[in-house]
Amino acid sequence: MSDNEAAGGAETVNISKLDQAAILLMSLGEKEAAEVLKHLGPKEVQRIGTAMTALENVPQKHVETVMTNFLHEARTLTGLGVGSDGYIRNMLVEALGDDKANSLVDRILLGGNTTGLDTLKWMDARAVADIIRHEHPQIQAIVVSYLDGDQAAEVLANLQDKVRLDIVMRVAALDSVQPNALQELNDILERQFSVSSGSQTKEMGGVKVAAEIMNNLDSSMESELMDSIKEVDEDLGTQIQDLMFVFDNLKGVDDRGIQALLREVSSEVLILALKGSDEELKEHIFGNMSKRAAELLRDDLEAKGPVKLSEVEGAQKEILVIARRMADAGEIMLGGGGEEML
Repeated sequence: MSDNEAAGGAETVNISKLDQAAILLMSLGEKEAAEVLKHLGPKEVQRIGTAMTALENVPQKHVETVMTNFLHEARTLTGLGVGSDGYIRNMLVEALGDDKANSLVDRILLGGNTTGLDTLKWMDARAVADIIRHEHPQIQAIVVSYLDGDQAAEVLANLQDKVRLDIVMRVAALDSVQPNALQELNDILERQFSVSSGSQTKEMGGVKVAAEIMNNLDSSMESELMDSIKEVDEDLGTQIQDLMFVFDNLKGVDDRGIQALLREVSSEVLILALKGSDEELKEHIFGNMSKRAAELLRDDLEAKGPVKLSEVEGAQKEILVIARRMADAGEIMLGGGGEEML
């Protein structure tokens, strides 16, 4: 399977939730799996699809474990129509986390009114940038704040410098969106969804969202944009910077979290990333490896010649993407500026 799984004994097999989903869908067959995937968002489809392509020679005992777990979950379902709203909400929170679950629950239980925005999540970042390029900056900010951090960063990368600055400043200042603003966005998206005049405001944007978007930008673009933000509003720039999770913040991840993260990172990427790290972070990494593995990593680091800064930053970004994904899944805890980041 992968580094995500390990035998827990003769009778038990520990398989990650992601691999379990991949095995289950592979076992269902093409049509049935496709029907399930239709109900998932772009991020979930991408992650499960990647896990499915990585499956090789899955042992029968792993398939049996997945099926047993699935049947157990199915048997514990609440009776149809009895407390179903609460069950759906709790199930989605457990699976996706509060933010994603609440958004999905609103669409399922309240009839949904974000079809147009959700469509943008499936689109190429360049296409989204083209759609909002000539729109009002506040509309641009609403769209960008709704997207996941990595996609939002790609959209910003396809816009001009001044536009990027304006959007990030507006995203940081957002806290909710009035129905008329969503109605305007509805018109822009060619009436792909409708908003009733009595709709409640929707929480969106904020400094934390701006920090997440900044985290996903290319390092040089991130640095340039941060300087521009501080020129306009130094306090806001500091707030965003304090909430950003950068590679050096891995020092604050506990031992269990670092060990879990290391299982997901290739040695080549780790070596590159650590070339630009201080001794404290290196020792934190070495301390969470076996003595033999730490010795080998030290030797590889010493043997590694000079590398380009862009390669180091790229490797660090790759590890941070993995760390944020694991944090989203509840597998590790990340912190930035003393607060929970994800």
